[in-house]
Formats: sequence, C-alpha cells, structure tokens
Amino acid sequence: MKFIYSIIFFSFIAFASCKSNSKETAKAETKTDSTKKEEHHEETVELTDDQIKAIDLQTGSIEQRNLKTTLKVNGKLMLPPQNQAQVSLLVGGLVKTINVTEGVFVTQGQTLATIENNDVIQLQQDYLENKSQLKYLQAEFARQKELQKDNINATKTLQQAENELTTAQAKQKGLKAKLQLQGINADNVSTTNFTNRVTVVAPISGYIHHINLSMGKFADANAVLFDIVDNRFLHLDLTIFEKDIHKIATGQSVVFTDANNKTHTHPATIFALNKAFEENQQAIIAHAKIDEKTETLLPGMYVEARIQIDKNKTNSLPTEAIVNNGDEHFIYIQTSKNHFAQIAVNIGATDLGFTEIIPLQELPPNAKVVIKGAYYLLSQLTKGSGEHD
Repeated sequence: MKFIYSIIFFSFIAFASCKSNSKETAKAETKTDSTKKEEHHEETVELTDDQIKAIDLQTGSIEQRNLKTTLKVNGKLMLPPQNQAQVSLLVGGLVKTINVTEGVFVTQGQTLATIENNDVIQLQQDYLENKSQLKYLQAEFARQKELQKDNINATKTLQQAENELTTAQAKQKGLKAKLQLQGINADNVSTTNFTNRVTVVAPISGYIHHINLSMGKFADANAVLFDIVDNRFLHLDLTIFEKDIHKIATGQSVVFTDANNKTHTHPATIFALNKAFEENQQAIIAHAKIDEKTETLLPGMYVEARIQIDKNKTNSLPTEAIVNNGDEHFIYIQTSKNHFAQIAVNIGATDLGFTEIIPLQELPPNAKVVIKGAYYLLSQLTKGSGEHD
C-alpha cells in the first residue's frame, strides 16, 4: 500500500511541474512576441517650428544613383581655343578710353577701348586720295573704251588706262582693309571726318579676364591688351589610362565635382575620345560636355569624375542623411507636419557624398527624407545617450 501512495505522490509532483513549465513557456513566448512588436515599433520625434528653423532641417527624396559600376578618373576644366582670345593691335598709341572692367560679359564686336595714333590719319588721307584718283581712272577708262570703238585711239592707250584702273582698285581694297583692322569704318571716312583714334573691339563674346591697360599709358603694338574667355563652352578633359580605354565610349554619362567643393555634383556627357596617347603617359583624353549652366566652374579647375560604365542604379541618399547608433543605421522620414519617423536601413556603397541604402521596412511612395538635421533627430530620440559618429 505504501508503494501505491508513493507512486501517486510522485505522479502529482510531476504533473505540477509540467503545468508550471507550460505556464513559464507561455509567458516567455508572450514576452518574445512583445519584444518583436517593440522591435518593429516605429519611433517618432516631434519638433517645433523654432527647432526646425534653428537646425535648418531640410528634406529631399531618395535618388537613383550608380555608385558601384563607375570608373573613377581625374581631369581638368578646359576651354576650346576658339572660345578664348587675347586682344592686341597692329599699331601702338596712347590709351584714351577703357570701356569695360574685368569680370564683365562682352559681345563680339563691342568696343573695349580706344587708342590715339596719328599714323592712322595718314592712312585715312591715303584712302581718300586713292578714292578720288579711282573715280578719275574709271572715267578715263570708260572714255578710252569709247574711243577704241571708233578706232580713234591706240590699243596701247586703252590697255594703259585699264592697268592704272586695276592698280587703283587693288590699292583701294588694301587701304580699306587696313582701316578696318584699326577699327575704322572706311565708308565713314571723309575730308571732314578724320580721326586719330583706333578702336579696340572684342573678337569673341565672353568675360573680360584681364586688362593690361591704364589711362594715358602707351600701348605697344602687338601687346596683349585684353584676355577674354567664354566659359559657356567649358568642357572636361578626363585622363583615361590604357587599361580602362576599352570601357569608355561616347555618350556615356559622367558625374563630377570640382576639387574645392566635393558635395556639389555636376552632370556631363562624353562626346569625343582622343585617338593617340598623351605625351609621356599611356593615357588618352576623353572630352565631356557639361550638361548644365553654372558660373561656379572656371577654366583650369581640377575635377574628380565618375564615368558610368553601365546603368545599374540603387536607392541613394546624401551620406549626411544617414545616422548610426552603435551598429545600427537610420534615416528619418517626415510623416506629417513637424513629425518624423525613424527608419532602420542597411547601407552599401558610398561615393561622391552619396550612400546606397536598403530600408528594412517598406517606405511610403515619394517619402520626404531628412537630408540635413538627421543627427539632431537621433539625439532627440536617444537624449544624447546614442553612440554615433
């Protein structure tokens, strides 16, 4: 009988133990489910208008960028020779007026300065004298031609009149061209309209880069008086080394930054490739046209560029938009006015100030992402205890 009671007693203890374990397991599962829910809970932060203004919070959109399959190259901003000019004169003289200042835009044919030179008076005098002689010779040739019809004069006399007329016509064209080179319109020259001033005009449109003149100074003949550059025709000269030449073709897209501002990118497109190596290096030059208008780029600037080898693009944001707390990375999207939600992301390739992101949850279409001020939002959520770089 004692044996039977012992069996019943131990069976009861075993049953109670199983029931207790079942309850503990249920509690643990409930706790795990709760933890999972907390893990997927979306943390949000609310800011006041003053806070947003103080930190200059800015939002933007997720961009599609090629950060992996690009060729990194260096280059320089260049101007074609036809879009830069050094202005000089064939004669010297005293500077009487300077009509422009450095940095201003001028159009082709615009007057830049005037110079006094008394030699041009003699040139105008020669032009008028020859012009008068030319009228006489034209009339004489016509007269001799009529006489020849009636066999009144000798053929030699007609030929001599024709020769003198041809010589005078050639001289007239030459004097007119010389006047035009001095900036003087020959059609305006008359005995009452002589001038001793030579006009310096712009041979191309562009910006005045340098002025080598001062009032009253004697400007030497053939000296460079003005430098003009037309930055509207800037393009990239990119150095492509021999091992990469096969990857490059016309029409490929380029993204570049100048050496002084690596946060601002500019688009360009390759339009030509040199067909011979550069001197002293196994590399060619690829020429790329800039696809936007900008006044911040100048000839001679060095650039860092990325040539897109293929069209593989990924979701990307400015690197500043991504913050980290320990080993976790986050971005913030605007859910409503002054409200921002924290979204966990994985990160990928980084280049030219942008980083590839892989959101760990689905984002709303056209989400507005905080691209400036993200670290402030992180500090608001962690109250300064977050570990971030």
